[in-house]
Formats: sequence, C-alpha cells, structure tokens
Amino acid sequence: MAKLYLIGTGPGSSDYLTVAAVKATKSVDVLVGSQRALDLFPDFRGEVLVLQAKNMDEMMKKSVSLVDGGKTVAILSTGDPGFSGVLKPILKLRDDLDLEVVPGISSLQLAAAKLQVPWDEVNLLTLHGKGNSDVILDCLDNGKVTIVLPDFRVEKLAQFLLENDVDPKRKIAVCERLSYPDERVFTGTVKELASMEFNYLCVMVVY
Repeated sequence: MAKLYLIGTGPGSSDYLTVAAVKATKSVDVLVGSQRALDLFPDFRGEVLVLQAKNMDEMMKKSVSLVDGGKTVAILSTGDPGFSGVLKPILKLRDDLDLEVVPGISSLQLAAAKLQVPWDEVNLLTLHGKGNSDVILDCLDNGKVTIVLPDFRVEKLAQFLLENDVDPKRKIAVCERLSYPDERVFTGTVKELASMEFNYLCVMVVY
C-alpha cells in the first residue's frame, strides 16, 4: 500500500541512526534526501532522488505525486523531521496522505549532551530560512539557556547579537559538524565568535 515516510536520520553519523529509521528505509520503493543523508544508506537499491535547497519544493511535490501513483516513498530528514525538518512543508502540501513520521536525534539534543546542558528547560529555536531574526533577542533574557539552529553562519549571528547590544562577554558555545570525525566544540564569548569562521553545520548555545 502506498505510503509516505518522513524519516529522521540524526545529525549525520550512522552512529545516530535509529533501528526504526533503518527498518523503514528497507520497506520503500523510493528514497528522497540530501546527499549526506542518502550516504547513510549505501545498500539501498530502489529509486533515489537527491534533495537540494534549490529543488526542495519540487521534490516534496514529486514525493507526494509518487505516493499518489502507488509508490511507497521515504523522505530523509537530517535531525528530526518535526524540528526544522520536512514535516511542516509536507503537511502544508497535503494533510490526507498515509503518513508515518520516524523521529530522529536532533543536533540540538547532541549539542546539549556534548555541553552537559539539561535541555528540558531551555529555549529551543530555529532560524533556518529566517535570517538573523529579532526572535532570538526575545529569548536571551528570560533566565534560560538558548539553543539555536542558525540560519547559515554562526559568526554572522554573533555579529548580529553584538549589533543589538548583547554583552560582548556573554558566554557562548558552538558545536560544529556534530557526530562527524572532524566535529569541533568552541566555547568562548560572543565577541570572540564574531571574528571566527565555522562550517554551516552548527548549533549555537547562548548561556
């Protein structure tokens, strides 16, 4: 029976793939995802569609169309599909699909673990697609740690904070390329971060 799976693939390393995610991919005809997500399933022998930022809308619509045509399709979502993932755009397209969401481990969770931050009472924020929004400023003074997925460059977000009168000495951490062999964790101040360079795969934590 035709079905659409939204599968969370974790932060990047196969170490953080769930058994449920692996099992689900074995039951589908078509696998859709970014190249780094697809690389987690080298043994998949069905049809593969590469998802990119520039073809996101097209691939979402094509995935739905394939399900309508009788195919079982899985869209791979780095991290968890429900947090800055593919669940929201799919629900905007159609709310009547036979849909199953397989949750994944978010880079936010892994960042909290690396930094030993209990994350049940933090501000969780995504700026993906929003730019350096004022929404982060509203979170910084409520007494909670803020864990944020930046829009693109964490150093640009640090510069934005400085421009909006955030204390240059405020403690901050950046977790870069979490779960990969070259992962890096930086701890310092907002001012220090503003003059550094990082990969776009980052999580920022503001204390």
